[in-house]
Amino acid sequence: MNARRFAPKFGLWVAAFAAALMLLLVGAWTWWGEDSPEQERQLRNLVQDHLTLWFPEQMHPSTAGYGLIPVRPETPSADVPRVLLVHGLDEPGGIWDELIPALEASGMGVWEFRYPNDQAIDRSADLLADEWAKLVGERPVVLVGHSMGGLVIRDFVSRHRHPVGASPLVEGPDVGGAILIGTPSQGSDWARLRVWLELRELFAVAEDRRFSLFAALRDGTGAAKIDLRPGSAFLADLNSRAWPEAVPLGILGGSLPDPPPSLESSLRAISEDLVSDELEQALRDWWLELGKGLGDGVVPVASLSFPGAPSPILMPASHRGLLVRRFALDPEPQTIGHVLGLISEWHGSTGFPMEPHSANESPFE
Repeated sequence: MNARRFAPKFGLWVAAFAAALMLLLVGAWTWWGEDSPEQERQLRNLVQDHLTLWFPEQMHPSTAGYGLIPVRPETPSADVPRVLLVHGLDEPGGIWDELIPALEASGMGVWEFRYPNDQAIDRSADLLADEWAKLVGERPVVLVGHSMGGLVIRDFVSRHRHPVGASPLVEGPDVGGAILIGTPSQGSDWARLRVWLELRELFAVAEDRRFSLFAALRDGTGAAKIDLRPGSAFLADLNSRAWPEAVPLGILGGSLPDPPPSLESSLRAISEDLVSDELEQALRDWWLELGKGLGDGVVPVASLSFPGAPSPILMPASHRGLLVRRFALDPEPQTIGHVLGLISEWHGSTGFPMEPHSANESPFE
């Protein structure tokens, strides 16, 4: 009888011990990673290399459908550029759902580049270089990247296709422009949450349950999140390279939207109570400056720029809200018009619904 009473308690103790041990291991790994990020990156890359060596079929990028994917058939017209879309880190899908129809309506050929987004960023740029030959013909390609996808673009352009002061490492069509949307060129502190994001990915169930573990590992072993940390060796090297003058560049980013109705009411009440329009304006200015500091909630405004880059165009939007609506009745994201406008400005196409935008335009200035 005593043994029966003891069994449930023993099971609870084992479960509690296992949970505590897991938290201890995660904490120890996080502490070591914070102290030795480059060593951790090397270890993660080594694990990925060995997994690819041991399980070549399961780990091959083609198994997960990575590479250049045609979205809209190209037209033979030389007047309309092609557009290649590059997603960001841990993208669940749907980020291009509203931009693609707008590009299609303008008659452009549209491609997507899908890659193991959790691997080291330079490896993703290398994969793009390997795939570049699929874009046959001489018509230029405009690259559009969201979030970390913009870093993949920067690395590919400055290291592979148009390195300044060196010969191209890959042949193929020229890059006719690059548009970086919410790209953390100076890193993002959200990357420090990578351990908890990895636990979520590890236990995600793929369509084929037998290979759910490989599905997570094919996406990389977490080196990308180290590259995204402010001050990482990858970002230092990337930001030391000059951007080629022959490749037009546009930077789009988000900031906190206008004050919500509740805050608007509070600001008016303060102004009326204290009879001070100056105080109300000062508080509004504070809110806007706060928005610039926080950026789109993931990427601070200060992280959008890099040496030699144009000033970013800022819009009141969240990180994903730059490209997709939160609710069906919301207006179309302003970013879509800016993307079309920049391509029209660079290539003089006549099928675009938007006028070209100044690189210095911002609703916050």
